[in-house]
Amino acid sequence: MSTLIAVAHGSRDPRSARTVGAVVDRIRLRRPDLDVRVAYLDLTEPNVETVLDQVAADGVHSAIVVPLLLGSAFHARVDLPGLLEAARIRHPHLTLMQSDVLGDDRRLVDVVRTRIIETGVDIDDSTVGIALAAVGSSHMPANQRTRALAERVLAGTRWAAAVTCFATAQNPGPTESVARLTSVGARTIVVAPWFLAPGLLTDRVFAEVADLMCSNAEALGDHPLVADVVSSRYDAAAGRLISRRSA
Repeated sequence: MSTLIAVAHGSRDPRSARTVGAVVDRIRLRRPDLDVRVAYLDLTEPNVETVLDQVAADGVHSAIVVPLLLGSAFHARVDLPGLLEAARIRHPHLTLMQSDVLGDDRRLVDVVRTRIIETGVDIDDSTVGIALAAVGSSHMPANQRTRALAERVLAGTRWAAAVTCFATAQNPGPTESVARLTSVGARTIVVAPWFLAPGLLTDRVFAEVADLMCSNAEALGDHPLVADVVSSRYDAAAGRLISRRSA
């Protein structure tokens, strides 16, 4: 049986690990052909090193590592590759291939739109404005890709506007985004997290706009399309691994 290691960021908030666990359960249901394991980069156990060592101890010869990350920034570009390279040195028999991040896949944009509609707004209501709340990154190209997501969320709707805001230091912040939306005529504001799971950062965003009469959507969570994207990332990386072996 082939091995998929789903790697999440990790959080001090227990809701995050519960949500990741639910996502992984969906992946297992969707892919009974795979041995699906979960690891965390920080703050939550088991950590990546522990899981990689256990995979090697179990006699696994190759594994695909799928980052459950929405942006391709430090964790995907530096942190996780470094951990995998260290594991290759510790376990020379173990072949590891890192897949692409979940990213701004159209299926995840569809999930955000679904979460917004679940708050009770109508898809044809032209008074609705969306504040798409993301974590933000020091990697500016990643922020630019996230900013572009807001317009994609509007596809197929008559909503007035959508603006990406950031939970960390990047601009615009949640309050500024709500102000922008009301300035273009939005009267019903929905704050939609571009997060896999709820946690301290989503709470921070919601708290900042708590007095502005906004509705709060759920995070992406364990929607079936999330598992679908993870499965696709696994298959693409597995294909690259096969090509590399046959070259």
